[in-house]
Amino acid sequence: MSNQQLLSRITTNSEVMLGKPVIKDTRLTVEYILHLLAQGASIAEILEEYDGLVEADIRACLLFAAQSLESTTFMPLTV
Repeated sequence: MSNQQLLSRITTNSEVMLGKPVIKDTRLTVEYILHLLAQGASIAEILEEYDGLVEADIRACLLFAAQSLESTTFMPLTV
């Protein structure tokens, strides 16, 4: 699946979850899925918990996050 196809699985709508990026046709935000992964949930566990999700949805969240950070400039908070 191409990056473009993966990213098409992520949508934003000001009427859904305050406009945060979500997995298409769900109310699951990219942020929420990333938090689950960061806390140690496996892709299999997430898919088991949320009917209708597929692995491509999780990969789309990771790609969305990676591409969002590409244009971000980071500055050290301390000197």
